Amino acid sequence: MATAAQTLAQVQAQVNRLEEEATTAAEGAQEAKVKLASLTRSLAGIQAQAAVQGKTVDEISKTLGAIAVNQYKSGSLSQSLELLFSSDPALYLSSAGSLEAITRRKSTQLRKFQSAEQALNATSLTVSDRLAQVKVLQKNLAERSALAQRKLAQAELLLSKLKKEDRERLAKLAEDQENADQASSLAAAKSAAGVSGRSGIALKYALAQIGDRYVFGAAGLTTWDCSGLTMRAFQAAGVSLPHSSAAQSRMGKSIPFGQKKPGDLLFFGRPVSHVGIYLGGGRMVHAPRSGSRVKVADTSMGRKPLVAVRRF
Repeated sequence: MATAAQTLAQVQAQVNRLEEEATTAAEGAQEAKVKLASLTRSLAGIQAQAAVQGKTVDEISKTLGAIAVNQYKSGSLSQSLELLFSSDPALYLSSAGSLEAITRRKSTQLRKFQSAEQALNATSLTVSDRLAQVKVLQKNLAERSALAQRKLAQAELLLSKLKKEDRERLAKLAEDQENADQASSLAAAKSAAGVSGRSGIALKYALAQIGDRYVFGAAGLTTWDCSGLTMRAFQAAGVSLPHSSAAQSRMGKSIPFGQKKPGDLLFFGRPVSHVGIYLGGGRMVHAPRSGSRVKVADTSMGRKPLVAVRRF
């Protein structure tokens, strides 16, 4: 009986570990998604800029005329110099004044053409570079999402190998633990009553979601992932955050670990893959992982160390 219980405990530990790894991969996918959205917006702006620059080049080219542009590109002599070396110097002398004025205007236009063409070429290179970055991020997003699903599938496979009664027993134990966590979390939430300002609003919003299920990529209103919960909580307080723990960790004011206060965001993992809102007393409210619910828990994340505290 002891051996069977130990085996079940080992299986449950393996399942929890795989679910945590799936959650880490899912947060990596969220970071890739945020970066991809930002890059796509940037790309759209640069492409619009390239279109405008292309029109400018075309317009200048038309004012110059095909011959002048070809002369510029081939490096041939200016019109005045060609005439100077012609067989009829009298014609040059009689036309010199007006010709020089035309040449000066053409030269100015040619310089504008050259500048516009160089700008267009530079922008075109930037567009190509951004397109390449988009492809890399799309691949990263797909890989991280697939990894998360593989980890969950591995957890399900482990459970499927158990006897039916053992699976039911583990499910009952997990449900009992979640219910106990919810009861203690609701009791702990009362300590947030005295927290004011933006941090207080965000903290109270997150605490109001206690008991809601964790779901990859979810940001409310009944299911959450870790960064989706903190994003919505601070949105309620008037602070705009991206849906990614890693991206959120680069925002706000950095706070020394020993000076953290209720309402501060706590970030875990190297690279960052989890976030919670500090409640005080060594506890936080967070959406832990797949298979769990929003709860108040100890700030110790085991294999994921605390790496940053940010205040908004």
